[in-house]
Order: sequence, then structure tokens, then C-alpha cells
Amino acid sequence: MRYVVTGAAGFIGSRLAAALNRAGIGEILAVDDLSAGVNAKNLYALEIEDYMDKGEFLARLSTGSLDGTVEAVLHQGACTDTMESDGKYMMENNYAYSKALYDWCQDEEVPLIYASSASVYGAGPGFAEERENERPLNVYAYSKFLFDQYVRRGAAQGTAQVAGLRYFNVYGPNEAHKKLKKMHSIALQAYEQFQAKGCVELFAGSDGFGDGEQRRDFIHVDDAVAVNLWLLENRAVSGIFNCGTGRAQTFNEVAAAVINTVNRTQEPVAALVGRGLIRYIPFPPQLLGKYQSNTQADLSRLRAAGCAHEFMRVQEGVAAYVQELVQA
Repeated sequence: MRYVVTGAAGFIGSRLAAALNRAGIGEILAVDDLSAGVNAKNLYALEIEDYMDKGEFLARLSTGSLDGTVEAVLHQGACTDTMESDGKYMMENNYAYSKALYDWCQDEEVPLIYASSASVYGAGPGFAEERENERPLNVYAYSKFLFDQYVRRGAAQGTAQVAGLRYFNVYGPNEAHKKLKKMHSIALQAYEQFQAKGCVELFAGSDGFGDGEQRRDFIHVDDAVAVNLWLLENRAVSGIFNCGTGRAQTFNEVAAAVINTVNRTQEPVAALVGRGLIRYIPFPPQLLGKYQSNTQADLSRLRAAGCAHEFMRVQEGVAAYVQELVQA
């Protein structure tokens, strides 16, 4: 029996497949769309049983040729470009694709663990997994929200585990291909800026927050992977869960972690600003009303389900990531 990882050449998917390998699992069907080719190298170090294009995979599901061959599906495949304006494309890739997988998994009684997104909460301020907090601001967020709703409607008749993870701001290794559409994390952006300019540029104050003090729940990709694996090991657990650290940290803290790791120092933010190593640029007017200035995962539901995983702070996770980048 094989494990299916969709989006296997992507950021979280490739790290998830690597974690399965470390657990001794090589029977992996890696599913993705390599039309662009930029993310293919994320597959090179993986031990997999087979690779399948997303289109062929969906066709095989519909014909039944994969019936009885799958242990679990870890569904990470999606269009993650929050600026994508083609709603038809987004809904086909994120909503229709996910529905087809869900229906097949329920028919086959196969666990499905899938990627949702904290973007469903919009600008907040509530970040608990409740309908009243869900206010998508773009078609990407809406596609994720709508599939969560589809899962909720089918929950009472479920035949197998279905768990959705609302990822907050994920950063870490294997995200380089996301630079093509400028969707890479602030941690990687800050590192590249510092290498190129000798400083990190952050947005000036907005929404009542000071310069660089906008804050997000930043989660290292390996922590996100750990929650996926916990769910895989606890198949009685179903539902939609936040996947963040449960703490909001500032962009200033991310920048400081990057600079201090590169420079092998421990300078506070104020000192880095004073030396011109952190600088502030005007807040883009086109982002007004469309920007999450303060996100923090409510982990109550995840903790109540029994997941006790301890998440890295920015100071630990970003430092570990930057050390890998420096050594690359």
C-alpha cells in the first residue's frame, strides 16, 4: 500500500515526503504538475515508488485503477498564489481537485490529510476555526474556505479520517521555487535582501502597528510537517485545525533573526535599526484593506485533539533556516 503526496515537488509536500522517508516509508506516489519545472529539484533527494502528473492522477481516480492501493493521501497540491486573479483556474486547482480526492477517499475509506489555509480568516481579528471568523479576501482564500465547508457538510457521514490544516505563515527549506511569483516567505526575502543590499527592508507602520511591528504567526515547515505526521498516526482524529505556533511575532523579529544569524551576533532590533541594517519603506497603498497585520493561530482545538507538539519560535526556526541557506 502506498502513500499519496500531492504537490510532492512543492514546498510543504517535498518536506513531508522527506519526513516519510526518514520514517522508513518509500512507497510514495508523488503527484504534481511539473509544467514550469522550477520545483522539480525538490524531488531529487526523495525515495519514491512512482511519480504521476496531476492530470493523470485524477483520471486514474475516476477510472478506479488506484482503488485498493492507497494507505493514505496527504494532499498539499494547490495553486498558492494569493494574487492569482483567474477564479476559474483557482477553483479548478484548489476546489474541484480537492473535492474529487475527498469523494474518492471516502469511497475507499482512505485517510485524507489536506492543506487548508489561514487566509480564510482574512484580516481577522478572530483566528479560531469557527464560521464567524472566516472572511476570505481573495479567490485563493475563498477556494480554501469553500473546500473546508464541503468537508464540514460531509463530516457526519464520514467513512475515514479527514483532517484539514490551516497553515499560517510557513517558512523554511524547499521554498525557493516560490520566488518565481514572489510568494516566498519573509524569512527568505529578508535573507536575500541582506545578502544583496546589506540591510533588510520592512513596511512602515500600518493598521495601528509601528514600523516593522506588523505581526504574523510564523511556522517552520518542519513543524507543519510534524502536525501532518501526528494526524497520520492518530487516525481517529478528524476536523479542521489551525497549524501555527500559537504566537504572533513581528517582522522586526524575523529580520533580526536573519541578520544576527548571518553576522553571528545577538543585537536587538533597535540597535539594528540604528545601524541601518533594518530600514522601513512606505506601506503599499494597494495593500490597504487586504493585508493581514496581525495573525495568531488559536491552537485550542489542535491541543484538545491531543497534539502536544512544541513549535519553534522565530529566533530558533529562522536561525536554523538561515544557517542552511548560508551553507548551501
